[in-house]
Amino acid sequence: MIVVVDERATVTEGYASWFDREGISACGLAPAEFESWVSAVSESDIRSVEAFLLGDCENRSGLAKIVRRRSATTAIIAMNENRSLEETLDLFAAGVDDVVRKPIHVREIIARVKAIRRRASGEPDYTDVGEMRVFFDGRDPEVKGEVLQLPRRERRILEYLVSNRGCRINKTQIFNSVYGLFSEDIDENVVESHISKLRKRLRHRLGYDPIDSKRYLGYRLVVEAPEKTGEACAPSSLTQDVGGLLEKSELFEKDPVA
Repeated sequence: MIVVVDERATVTEGYASWFDREGISACGLAPAEFESWVSAVSESDIRSVEAFLLGDCENRSGLAKIVRRRSATTAIIAMNENRSLEETLDLFAAGVDDVVRKPIHVREIIARVKAIRRRASGEPDYTDVGEMRVFFDGRDPEVKGEVLQLPRRERRILEYLVSNRGCRINKTQIFNSVYGLFSEDIDENVVESHISKLRKRLRHRLGYDPIDSKRYLGYRLVVEAPEKTGEACAPSSLTQDVGGLLEKSELFEKDPVA
């Protein structure tokens, strides 16, 4: 998710729409409401934000400092309409990661955000997970050396799972990352449908389900097939659930994670 801050609603709405076309959730806030929001937002919610895009507004340096106090790793990009060395230096001193001049295409902004995150983590723009290579620059993943074309929402979910590999993440965290924190008109349960379809595509290529789910705990990416990791796995035809035996096809169609 990307948060755009600008005094002009036409600007924030325009960027939110352009990011959405690229499969990136975004929302726009006026400076006053942004300052109150970023000061009070929870840690889990602020971790769902990939970048803050600061447009035309007063005290941008002050806003950047507030963001940096809440998160040391989230990318902050300032957009300038006019060149000003003094203002640019002031923004960098406040903790901004990059300063760009408008007009700028959203794809370039996305690329800059990814570059900032790579520099911060010291990682390349892809991650190898078992037999999968997952990219973070908008490309589809490769599975067993072949490209697996995914709908943009499923690709974003896979990227989020890879970024948090080793940890369990719940439905709300995934929803906030993919759809944004302010998508009240979209039902959070849509995540279950996306993950169900993603699991089928990956299972078809890999020969096993790489997404482990536990009721009330969340989802976790499995690096290797259960037989290779020594983890207990269910028989191929049936899977044991708290309420009894469920058909395997039903399990993947109806994801139990809350």
